Amino acid sequence: MILLRHGQSEFNLHFTRTRRDPGIEDPSLTPLGRSQAEAAALALAGEGITRIIVSPFTRALQTAAPVQQALGLPAQVNPLVRERGAFTCDIGSPRSALAREWPEHDFSAVEEIWWSQSAESPDSVIARANRFRAEAAAHPEWQNLLVVSHWGFILSLTGQSLANGDWLRYDPRQPPPAEIRWQT
Repeated sequence: MILLRHGQSEFNLHFTRTRRDPGIEDPSLTPLGRSQAEAAALALAGEGITRIIVSPFTRALQTAAPVQQALGLPAQVNPLVRERGAFTCDIGSPRSALAREWPEHDFSAVEEIWWSQSAESPDSVIARANRFRAEAAAHPEWQNLLVVSHWGFILSLTGQSLANGDWLRYDPRQPPPAEIRWQT
């Protein structure tokens, strides 16, 4: 499968500069983030993707949009691949609002309030990543899957830290990482 970290969001822009939570709920992509999403769409066009799973956060949905358009594929929205609940940006938008904004997406696996209601421990995110790993590995076409997700989830799944807009190939049949280095 391919794991794509969303493009730069308004949160990422401010947090990188100040190392303080700027208090932005469910932030959108910045102009740079939109460019990163477009670049990812171009780079991924020849990778054999036949299925897309995307986090319900707006920044992930916006990152997936150009890939979907380039490949002509729908996306299944799955809160299992959401970011760790740790900052204000990890407060999402209700399912009903997202479904109005993104009517072409499948929100059937999303509850109205789907994000973590309190700070989520690293162990909780790792457990969620392990559940997703097992589900993905059991799917017969996991090699052709694109997952548009977040730093903390990708780190929990692979042990690797990706920059905004970066992607990597990942085999969900491999064992979980022995150690995960969280940074804040």
